Amino acid sequence: MAVLVFAFTYLLISGRRLKILPLNRPAAAVLGTVLMVAGGVMTPEEAYRAVDYNTLVLLLGMMLISAYLYMAGFFDWAADWILRVAGTPQRLLLYLIVASGVLSALLVNDTVCLMLTPLVVRVMVRGGLPLMPYLLALAMSANLGSVATLVGNPQNMIIGIQSGIPFSRFAFSMTPVAILGVAVAYVSLSFGFRRVLKTARIQVPEEAPPPLDRRLTVVCLVTLVLVFAGFLAGLNLAWTALGGGALVMVLGRRDTHEALKQVDWHLLVFFAALFVVVEGLNSTGLPDQIYGHLRPVFGTTVQSQAWNFAWFSVAGSNIFSNVPFVLVAGKWMPQFENPELMWKVMALATTFAGNLTLLGSVANLIVVESARKHVEVGFWDYAKYGIPVTAISTVAGMFLLLWWR
Repeated sequence: MAVLVFAFTYLLISGRRLKILPLNRPAAAVLGTVLMVAGGVMTPEEAYRAVDYNTLVLLLGMMLISAYLYMAGFFDWAADWILRVAGTPQRLLLYLIVASGVLSALLVNDTVCLMLTPLVVRVMVRGGLPLMPYLLALAMSANLGSVATLVGNPQNMIIGIQSGIPFSRFAFSMTPVAILGVAVAYVSLSFGFRRVLKTARIQVPEEAPPPLDRRLTVVCLVTLVLVFAGFLAGLNLAWTALGGGALVMVLGRRDTHEALKQVDWHLLVFFAALFVVVEGLNSTGLPDQIYGHLRPVFGTTVQSQAWNFAWFSVAGSNIFSNVPFVLVAGKWMPQFENPELMWKVMALATTFAGNLTLLGSVANLIVVESARKHVEVGFWDYAKYGIPVTAISTVAGMFLLLWWR
């Protein structure tokens, strides 16, 4: 029963909406949760216990800080500032990739894309620039940069909570990997769009830059520094982030109702329900049986396990989506020769896998859907850059991770 419910739920959340059940991902996950309980796979009490509230609280805290930065006009101001100082389309591409990568490491990449895409579109249209290279740059660098920290993307948050790896140690290992990945994206896109970028010209807008609430921006940035100081000091990730969110709500002096409207409640509901569905599957023992069959394939040495599991994770993340894959594969980590390294390998592979195709990550879909009125990004428009970027960044990142650790 649990396997059937999981398969049915996955069919719905993978983007394949059925005409008789036109449900989005959160609704599909909630339906799966109800079916797990109604089908007797687990009791309501077991369903409550399956939810990882630390991950939800961590997400909520980081989203609140992002919401107040958005309300301060920080993202609008930053996008306009980049356009004015870039000088050339090639340099603008570099600045955008760096900005998106850094912000995605500090905040949640999906949130960064949600807030930056309309601004990037507006800035590029105002500057008379082609949208395609910059939209791909925004999406890819948001995925790549987010691997640097445990708060960069949802799957990293789950890895951080479940693995117990200290924030500082994870960041020390993964930041060089993120920088290398972002560099790969820049070189690939600048080469692929070299003719377009060479003929384009930036038209700096004559109107004044968008207003910036300096006081609120300072409050948010100082809070963000304090939150990351708490992370580095080894404080609880979830409650440190929520404490930061509460602090900006108190000091922000803005309508908290408006701030809470910026929070992606759909994502929080999706996660809560998905925890229950995956736990129902785990209770059958099927994931352990799958690992038992795959164990000989992964190998017995640290190197072979790392490389084989990396490619397995890239494939699994694109078949099952990265968050469900991490929730299932996370149960296997203690059985590897070097569990901490394998957690990092899974973070790298499941994050970089998001660049493989347009459907590889939520960040990609957010960027494409938000810009649909101005440019149509097709599956192959994305894949012809996403496939080489994913392959090169994964190989280079794995070599660096295994050397750096």
